[in-house]
Amino acid sequence: MTTLNTPISNPSNNPGNHPLNAKLNAQMSQADITAWVSTLLQEMFEIDAAAITPEANLYTDLDIDSIDAVDIVVKLNQMTGKRIQPEVFRSVRTVRDVVGVLTVLLEEKST
Repeated sequence: MTTLNTPISNPSNNPGNHPLNAKLNAQMSQADITAWVSTLLQEMFEIDAAAITPEANLYTDLDIDSIDAVDIVVKLNQMTGKRIQPEVFRSVRTVRDVVGVLTVLLEEKST
């Protein structure tokens, strides 16, 4: 279980276990989705894994700007086959918020 300000583990040392290779689905645990989001942020923006915690603010802690946020939305749209509504992502501030949006999208996809 990830605790407050604990870096999110990333099993990317083994490419076969690379979280971005995992098929996103509603059966994924919160920990799996969180690891997937962590890896996405590391790879898209070269963010140090230790900085990515569930409570990390995308804008102030991880230095993501509005254009980067659009890139995240595009990637999530591609990976889920769903469209994230702009008003939904406007409320996203933390890594945990991204995981929450992704969880909802995956649940919608499975229904």
